[in-house]
Amino acid sequence: MNLRVMRKYSVGIDLGTTNCVVALADLEAEQPSIALLPIEQLTAPNQIEALSSLASFLYLQTDQEQQSGALAVPGRDSAGPVVGEYARRISAEQPERSIAAAKSWLCHSKVDRHAPLLPWGAPDELPKISPVAATQLILQQLVASWQKSYPDHPLSDQLVTLTVPASFDMAARELTREAALQAGLPDDFILLEEPQAAVYHWLEKTGDRWRRAMQEGDTLLVCDVGGGTTDLTLLRAEQEAGELILRRLAVGDHLLVGGDNMDLALAHFAAGKFRDKGLKLNAWQSVSLWHACRKAKESLLAPSGKDRESISVLGRGSKLIAGAVSIEVDREVVQQLLVDGFFPECTSDAEPQRDRSSGFQEIGLPFESDTAITRHIAHFVTSNAEESTTAAETRLHLLLNGGVFKAPALRERLQTVLGQWSSSGRVPDSLGGPEDLDHAVARGAAYYGWTKQYGGMRIRGGTARSYYVGIESAGLAIPGMTRPLQAVCVVPFGMEEGSEADVPGREVGLVVGREVQFRFFASAIRKEDRVGNVLRDWDEEELVETAPMHLTLPADDAPADNAPDEGFVPVRFHSKINELGVFELWCNSVSNDQSWKLEFNVREDALSEDSGAAQA
Repeated sequence: MNLRVMRKYSVGIDLGTTNCVVALADLEAEQPSIALLPIEQLTAPNQIEALSSLASFLYLQTDQEQQSGALAVPGRDSAGPVVGEYARRISAEQPERSIAAAKSWLCHSKVDRHAPLLPWGAPDELPKISPVAATQLILQQLVASWQKSYPDHPLSDQLVTLTVPASFDMAARELTREAALQAGLPDDFILLEEPQAAVYHWLEKTGDRWRRAMQEGDTLLVCDVGGGTTDLTLLRAEQEAGELILRRLAVGDHLLVGGDNMDLALAHFAAGKFRDKGLKLNAWQSVSLWHACRKAKESLLAPSGKDRESISVLGRGSKLIAGAVSIEVDREVVQQLLVDGFFPECTSDAEPQRDRSSGFQEIGLPFESDTAITRHIAHFVTSNAEESTTAAETRLHLLLNGGVFKAPALRERLQTVLGQWSSSGRVPDSLGGPEDLDHAVARGAAYYGWTKQYGGMRIRGGTARSYYVGIESAGLAIPGMTRPLQAVCVVPFGMEEGSEADVPGREVGLVVGREVQFRFFASAIRKEDRVGNVLRDWDEEELVETAPMHLTLPADDAPADNAPDEGFVPVRFHSKINELGVFELWCNSVSNDQSWKLEFNVREDALSEDSGAAQA
């Protein structure tokens, strides 16, 4: 039976750093009609609600809570971690049992993302889970909610598009894919970059009118500032076969700065006011204050918000009410604090401040030391100036995404700064509106899936980075030194899904019979490199090493004249980006039809043998 024929829905999943959203479009309808999935979750002990989003928080229950069953959700492991709104709320009281920003850990290559290390910094005696497992649990909650709402249409039978940050490298994408498959998503689900999904939402809303909003040569800056991250993408309108299309030009780094930083900034400001009242906050109260400031920030930045908000923390006494201490903060003061702190005015050649004051740093998520998002945008736009400009200055358009931009003050400041960078002083057009910032990515992903069946404008662009494989140079060994490493380009920038290429150049020895390390590199800067280009020297900023693979290739099937004595098989490379956007590197023997496939991932079974030719 062909499951593809049975697909009824295109499902878009926004796996957000702080919130997840699921949208769907009926594939039997010739016009897209997109709806949101109600997501069932625990909001208080013994209280379950269906909300439009799922908070990306997990809470690890105590033994007493597991025995009571008060935090159980029907149909799920009653002793397992709690996912969703209650986990977000309890994080203020139980930070050592709470997990946030699991998605950001997936792209942190300095740690083992399969190891039980979350909650980060929790005492050793408390239970922990891995970033991959945490992501899987969040996705399982979404899958369970789908199954309850659509029991006759399993999610595994639908056309599913899961979004990831544009800044995710191949390793982080593969970890996301691994968690998603374990959670119950179909084997052929699609990974789509979040900024592109936001653009697809805008295209769905505007239809063919988008071609009147943009002209050939215009550039579009997508600025997505969510709770935990900032994601930047640059696109350009081009002519192709007499038709205007959008082509992605560049993506930014994975910037860990967003709404959570704003909450913390407000908490720091509020802590000073508490000190003025004679209350010095302890660690527990500081975490509680951080979460209290989130609600105050949302109210004070909202167009219809209050002029003043009260922020309270519990005192150190035993009485709950009597021990509460409160302060009031003004709307105008908070707006000034956050607008100037995160979107300060700066020149177009400004650079983020990356100085470290200490030679020792705590290991953890690599949060940005400079919270000025406008300086990060300036660096991104300047670094890609040749891509985004022509002989005459082009028009710049702006598409905003993320809950941070619900605040008019932040939207207006960013537009003003971008206008100051233009020689004409023209403030860029803002495409789309602020009314759907929370749901645009999921809705755009659902629309993207619908267009695969019915057709529609597709963003061109391919891979967001060039990829390289590290090859050890031949030569005399020197005591205490490793042989120099060459980097061979196997995937050029912009290689499209569904395309493949032979890698030209000389034969390479593929080591067999013992565990070795396969090293891969990526670059968002070197956009001119072609397949087969060899780099013998490079800067660390040019090429960034991704997670290596430690694998053993069995020597049993290797050619007898190579494997036992020399320990390697002469091969040639063949690269492929499959339809799901996964990078496959095929190693084809030059002496027979044997081939091995290296999928760019970090799983133990990353290497597989194929007895035939290296074909998709």
